[in-house]
Amino acid sequence: MTRGNTRAQRQSKVAKIIILITLGIIVLLAGGYTYRSIYYTKHFLPKTEVNSVDVSNLTIDEAKKQLQEKYSSETFKITEEGTTWKEIKKTDLGVSLDFTKELEKLRQKQNPWGWAFSYVSAAEKETLDSLDVDQEKLNASLSTVKADLTKLNESRTKSENAKIIRTDAGFAIQDEKIGNTINVDEAMTSITQTATEGKETVDLVAFRIKPTITANDEKLKKQIEKANKIAKVNATYTINGISFVIPTATIMDWLESTDKDLTINHDKITEYVTNLATMYNTSSNPTTFKSTRRGEVSVPAGSYSWTIQVDQEAAALKDSIMAGEDFTRSPVVQGTTTADHALVGNTYIEVDLQSQHMWFYKDGGLVLETDVVTGKPNTPTPPGVFYVWNHEQNATLRGLNDDGSKYASPVKFWMPIDWTGVGIHDSDWQPAYGGELWKTVGSHGCVNTPPGVMKQLYESVENGTPVLVF
Repeated sequence: MTRGNTRAQRQSKVAKIIILITLGIIVLLAGGYTYRSIYYTKHFLPKTEVNSVDVSNLTIDEAKKQLQEKYSSETFKITEEGTTWKEIKKTDLGVSLDFTKELEKLRQKQNPWGWAFSYVSAAEKETLDSLDVDQEKLNASLSTVKADLTKLNESRTKSENAKIIRTDAGFAIQDEKIGNTINVDEAMTSITQTATEGKETVDLVAFRIKPTITANDEKLKKQIEKANKIAKVNATYTINGISFVIPTATIMDWLESTDKDLTINHDKITEYVTNLATMYNTSSNPTTFKSTRRGEVSVPAGSYSWTIQVDQEAAALKDSIMAGEDFTRSPVVQGTTTADHALVGNTYIEVDLQSQHMWFYKDGGLVLETDVVTGKPNTPTPPGVFYVWNHEQNATLRGLNDDGSKYASPVKFWMPIDWTGVGIHDSDWQPAYGGELWKTVGSHGCVNTPPGVMKQLYESVENGTPVLVF
């Protein structure tokens, strides 16, 4: 055998040994990697964190133990301005310590064959998004928190919106007040969510109730301009011949600011108009009248009258004031005349029951006067402020006598003054007029007038003329 052959054989042996060694190393490495990979089918990969707890190379049970240790000692803090108001153990909140299901899901997400790359890659940080919670235990704990928050608010200052206030000079904006009461419902919603997500704190400052309207609010500025304009309104009433101005202080007292606009307090303005009605309604108040013979007399309310319609007038008065311009108005009324003039002016008929005398004045001047016969004692002529509401010639007046028999009295001139059949008419059957005749030959309630005078009266008086009987 030559030297060359021997050298070649040696080299071949060496090569085989190297190959065998290399193959052995590869097999060992592969076996070791496979073994490690199998290991990580039951363990978390290196550099794995769960909820800030390092669970690298731990089994699910081992990781669960680590998390249990964390959560059994952890507390949930409710703070305010850096101070702890309440601290609650998470276990008292019903947070579950059995993380088996969540950890299994997280482990299954990891690729056990990629364990080697974990050493050179960034740490894998996993989070349990929602912990298992014992709802009954949580509700009981949160119920106590809510009750404590509610009680806490009782001693705190409430926030107040900026608002319009009255001053001696008119109206001004009062700055908003920032309080420290807590919106309990919003706070509880956040506390519930935060606690069950595994977080550790919630700050009550975020739930303080703040003013919703500030002194810089543009709408409020416009309201103050409007309020001061309205306060200067010259609001004049003309009622039954009397004029008066609503005091500025009264209007200012009615004004109030809401979140939406400036308005007038409905109850206050309604009360004011109600008082006007009580004072001025001619349907319920007597009329003071300066009579021809007896001086000043009080005449009861009658058919010639009106009643203020409180609700309609309150609404109309409100609109007039809110317009911000000076105005003069008379109230909305219902009746036989209006309130924008004196109930009795310079034209009227006056019937004095005591004197048994009648006068007719027109534009302040006496047109005629005459003795009359009014209703007898058991059918007296009613006193009151009435008016001539119709003219009728050749009428027949019908009714019942004292004994129940019917009567029918033809008259040439008939002017009814109320709604019960009382009026003024000629009476050619009367032998005389005036004096005490009404006691013996008095009428059924009408004003019996001498025929000649009645014709003149009929032709001189217009419908709507007041008739005062007293």
